[in-house]
Formats: sequence, C-alpha cells, structure tokens
Amino acid sequence: MSIIKIDMNSPEFQEEMQKTIRFTDKVNHQFGWVYNPQEEVNEGVQMGLARNKMMYSKRFCPCFMVEVVDEKPRSVEDRICPCKPAIEREIPEDGVCHCGIFCTPEYAANKRAEMGMEEVAHTHSRGLSKEEAILLLNQKEIDGDELISLLEAKKLGMVDFKLVDVREHMEWQMGHINGADKLVPTSSFFAALDDAKLDKEENIILYCHVGSRSAHCARILGDMGYKKVGNLTYGIVSYGGEIER
Repeated sequence: MSIIKIDMNSPEFQEEMQKTIRFTDKVNHQFGWVYNPQEEVNEGVQMGLARNKMMYSKRFCPCFMVEVVDEKPRSVEDRICPCKPAIEREIPEDGVCHCGIFCTPEYAANKRAEMGMEEVAHTHSRGLSKEEAILLLNQKEIDGDELISLLEAKKLGMVDFKLVDVREHMEWQMGHINGADKLVPTSSFFAALDDAKLDKEENIILYCHVGSRSAHCARILGDMGYKKVGNLTYGIVSYGGEIER
C-alpha cells in the first residue's frame, strides 16, 4: 500500500472541508460546546475529519490511528466524531475533547486567558550539555521544549536521531517540524516504514497532531523490535519551534 495523498487544494477536498465545518458547527450547537480559541487546532482537526471522510467514508477522529481489517476501516478505540469518550468522559471531566476542537465555554475562556499570559517568543535559558542531551533522548515521552533542545543538540553534533512525522501527507504539506527526517503516515504505516528504512538500533522520535497516533505507532515499533523510540507527548500543536510550510 503506497502513501495516500489527498490534494487539499482540489475542489473535492474543499467541498468536503466546507461540509465538515458545517458538521462541527452543528456538533457545537447540539452539545452546547464551543471551538478551541487556538484556531490552528480547529483547522487541523477539521481537515483531518474531511480527509478521513474522503478516505474511509466516515469522519474518524484524526488523532487516532485508522486500521483496515478485512477491507473495513475501523478507528482505534472506535473514535468517530463526535466520539463517545469525548461526550461521556473527556469534555465533562477535562472541559475539552482529546483532539482539542470541542470545549466547554469555561475551558475556552480559561484557555484565552492562558494564551494572553504566554510570551509569544520561545526562549531557552541555556542549551543542553552532551550528557543531558543523551539522557533526554532516551526518554519515552518528551515535550515541545525538550524537542527544541534536542534538535539544537543534534545540529551541534552532540546526539543523533530520526524525527519521524506519522501524520498524513496533507498534514505534512500544511506544516511540519523543521528538522523532521521522514514522513510515515499512519494510513499506510507499514509500507511507508519500509520506504523509510529506519534502523532498529537508532534513536527515533515520533510526532503527530496531538500525540495519540504517534504513541500508538511507538507501541507498534516497540513490538517490531525498534529499541529506542520516543514520542512527542502533545504533538505538533504543543511545539513552539520552527514549522516548515
């Protein structure tokens, strides 16, 4: 199975995107939710829902892996938007769904206040030492700040690793982390993994939109014998470094 590519500028995708926006508008109205104040989160999720609708005829949650079993696609944890875990647990308990698009009004208000307090520029007090970089690289979960530091350490020759994007081709085109080495989309994971020719002994860091697909892929790689796999815990939406578009 080759990498599936959908042209986000095509009339077919743009039409599906408009249908998806109307769909998410309706979901918010039905449940009394609101959109995330971070517009890039909403747009990314809406594009993922539109892509999955075109690929699988269902609006599978774009933050979870979709597997095809006996020629029938199914989402890990049966996530079809608006998904049952979001309705029953995530939004009542956390104020926001796992993908981040649907929020309670209270969560959105707090998020806007938090965003207003954050500095626009991302700064570091100091770089990592080689020993710190090596220790950090061997962690199973890393955050956005830590990945920025590791990419800086990589440029300085302190450590070496492959940064692998497991989102879809269309998401990669929209924007990917500057320094990403490979694209291994979850929709064609095993074929793309063969093409990527990753060494089972090298350090690998995976990332996706919010960290779910990459965490799932990290478990798969571990089962396949890859020994040093890390995950960007909260995905590209949490990354404050340079994005290449």
